[in-house]
Amino acid sequence: MKKVILFAAVMLFSAAAWAQPKFAHVNFSELVQLMPEADQARATLQASSKEAQETYQTMVEEFNSKYSTYQQKLNTWTPAIRESKEKELTEIQQRVQEFQATVSQELQQQEQQLMAPIYQKAQETVNSLAKKAGYVYVFDRSSILYIDDTQSTDITKAARKALGIADDRTLESLQAELQAQQQTASE
Repeated sequence: MKKVILFAAVMLFSAAAWAQPKFAHVNFSELVQLMPEADQARATLQASSKEAQETYQTMVEEFNSKYSTYQQKLNTWTPAIRESKEKELTEIQQRVQEFQATVSQELQQQEQQLMAPIYQKAQETVNSLAKKAGYVYVFDRSSILYIDDTQSTDITKAARKALGIADDRTLESLQAELQAQQQTASE
């Protein structure tokens, strides 16, 4: 009886020692970019960017108009008027530069705020899938130089399904959508 228990213990220990950890990989960037929430974030960012561009353009037009007037009337103005107009042009130019720097920073912050919950949702989905399947590690395919697909499972498809990403939606189709939107906006 002791021999049977000892044999069973040795077999159990041997099986545990030889058990291979399970690895998986996922294209995390693809998930994040194709999530429906990312579409909404892109639309919000595009609207903010368009509004900022329009404001910037208005400021530049104001500068150009006043600069054109300055060039036309330069020789007719007194030194005091000329100095005042030069100061005004300098101030407008500084406002334009400050606006450009500030709006660029604000758009970056807005992008981070909009994308943070999207990244978090994707990460939580990958974590949940990995935990359910018993994976020890899940690697991001975009940051790994080599993956042996026979020893690592691609969970991208399962993650896409869990995140509500349509099967026919790809990075290429997203790129085509974005290009079509740009063409429509520029017309």
